[in-house]
Amino acid sequence: MTAPILRELSATDLDAALPGLRDLLHACVAAGASISFIKPFRPEDASMFWKDSVFPGVQAGTCLLFDAEIDGRVVGSVQFDMNTPPNQHHRGEVRKLLVHPDCRRNGIAKLLMNRLEVAALANHRTLITLDTRTGDAAEPLYASLDYERAGTIPGFARDVASDRLDATTIFYKHLTRE
Repeated sequence: MTAPILRELSATDLDAALPGLRDLLHACVAAGASISFIKPFRPEDASMFWKDSVFPGVQAGTCLLFDAEIDGRVVGSVQFDMNTPPNQHHRGEVRKLLVHPDCRRNGIAKLLMNRLEVAALANHRTLITLDTRTGDAAEPLYASLDYERAGTIPGFARDVASDRLDATTIFYKHLTRE
């Protein structure tokens, strides 16, 4: 597999990036990812998510958006939400680490998370938080990146394809400048 190219998307990149981000999100939900959506989930729903929920934060400078591309195709993305209250400007939250189902287990998620951590420090954010569905493949990933498990909340979110309520696990990591 060709090495991915990582980019931080700016406000001027968003319109051109939308089709790739839409397809990535749609594919992840179709594969069962627990990332806020339930089936049926249309490509149009994915487009609206990016335009309504992510792009405004990127444009305002409160959200960093990274993607990973291979041969011009978006195969991964992650967001770093820095829209925090005045007493929490030292932290941010990882949102929607996505890797296309066809490209998983190739190190793309680690590359995206490492890039996010560098950007977090550059923005004076030394605490990162995130949550993931308990039992998902992402849990060992975060542990391998030195994220610490803070706890589990049962019945946190509905499963993507059924009425079952799944638990979520909260992770955090303190960053230090080297």
